[in-house]
Parts: sequence; C-alpha cells; structure tokens
Amino acid sequence: MAIVLFFVIHWQLSVFFQSFFLHRYGAHRQFTMSPRVERTFHFLTWIVQGSSYLNPRAYAIMHRTHHAFSDTPRDPHSPVHQPNFFKMMWRTLKIYDGIHRDRPGAFEARFDGGYPSWPLLDDHLATMPFAIGWGLLYTAIYVAFATAWWQFLLLPLHWVLGPVHGAIVNWAGHKVGYRNYASEDHSRNTLVFDVLTMGELFQNNHHKWSQSPNFAVRWFEIDPAYHAMRLFAWMGLIDMSSSQRARWEGPDGPTKAARELRLPSSAMDGE
Repeated sequence: MAIVLFFVIHWQLSVFFQSFFLHRYGAHRQFTMSPRVERTFHFLTWIVQGSSYLNPRAYAIMHRTHHAFSDTPRDPHSPVHQPNFFKMMWRTLKIYDGIHRDRPGAFEARFDGGYPSWPLLDDHLATMPFAIGWGLLYTAIYVAFATAWWQFLLLPLHWVLGPVHGAIVNWAGHKVGYRNYASEDHSRNTLVFDVLTMGELFQNNHHKWSQSPNFAVRWFEIDPAYHAMRLFAWMGLIDMSSSQRARWEGPDGPTKAARELRLPSSAMDGE
C-alpha cells in the first residue's frame, strides 16, 4: 500500500502548506517570520505542491477579494451564485488566471501587495514545462510502486491538488455544516476535526475572525494546522504573539464589552 501512503502524505503536506503559507501567511499575514524562514517555507510550498503550485500573489489577491465580497456576485468562488460545482471551479480558474497574468480589470488595486514574492520560483520554475515534469515524476512513482489498477485512479489528483483543495473548501465551507456566528454570507464549519483540509473547513469561524491563525474556536473543534504552527512558534520560526485571538461568544452573542470592541479593518480583513 505504498501508493496509498504516498497519496495521503502528498495530500496532507500540500493542503498544509496551502493553508499555512499561502492562506494564513501570504493572504492574511496572521503572523510574522524572518525573510530567511519565509524563503524556506516558500521553497517547501513549491516543492510540495509541485505541478499544482499556486502563485502566492494571485492566491492572495483572489482570496482577499473573496473575503471582501463573500457570497455576493463579485465573489470569485461562491456556491451560492455558482451552484454547479464544476462551473464554480472553472470560474475560479479564469479569475485566478486573469490575476496571474495582470489582465486589465482583473482585480482591485487595494488587494495587491503584502504577499511573499520570489520571482525565480513564481515566474520561472512554476511554468507548464515544470508542471509536466512534476506530473511525470508522480506517474513514475505509480508505475514503480502501484500494486493494483485502482491505485492509478488516484494519480490525476496529484496533478491538481492545489485547486482541488481550494474547491473543496470553497464549496463545502459555504454550503455544508453548522454556524457558530451569524453573518451576511453563507460560511459554514463543515468538520469538527478537520484533518481533510488542515482546518480550512472552519469557514464560518474564519470569516468571523479572519486575522486569527487558529480557525477553531470551540472546545470540540480541532485545527491541525494551527497546532503545527504552535510548534513552529515554539521553535522560533514564526511569531504569533501579536496575532488576533478568535473567541467563542456563546449562543447569546458577544458581551457588551466585546460588542464595543472594534478591531481596525484592512483589505486583508474579511469580516
């Protein structure tokens, strides 16, 4: 079952770096790290995502647009306005490509800036020939270690893991599950122990506390990526000491003191 183990490891590492580096750090800047550590995690994200590596700039701009216009017609990926799963994915791809290629009118200038940038990786080593090379590497691993025909059904997923993870979160996270907070969008918490997408399916929590690195707020909710980040913080790799802290406000909503507290908003705040 070496292939199944390879698939699980690649899935988990890919979604972790997408959540930790591209989303929580690149799009939201929920914590800080030194330039050298940033380069290390940038490189690891490129290595792990391979053929489905997502450009940090395009990812950050599109995600900030999503927070600003969540579940409205201007949301890049809303199942409310794109009820067909595959049409939603196709629309997301076109918007992402427009941002990546700097097409006129593809995004608002206020969502630009403040993301990791490494031209060598993002512009020169994330091209179609490299994507094909990664795909051939995954295929060679399957040819060498697959022991049953059905294992090859998993192979195409390796080529597109980044977009697949995004599609699962964008679809289920705004369609299936429970809500801890009332909001104008349709965000949901889909799983209480989100090992599938490393905490990304706590969308209702995240849209409430968009600058908090911990997407879980209640005692029974577990955000695996956040616990890995706590280890990184303990090792001195990242600093979360000034990060926003999500809190459970109970069924009756926030206290009077909490209602009077208003955190400053920015283009990266999606609440």
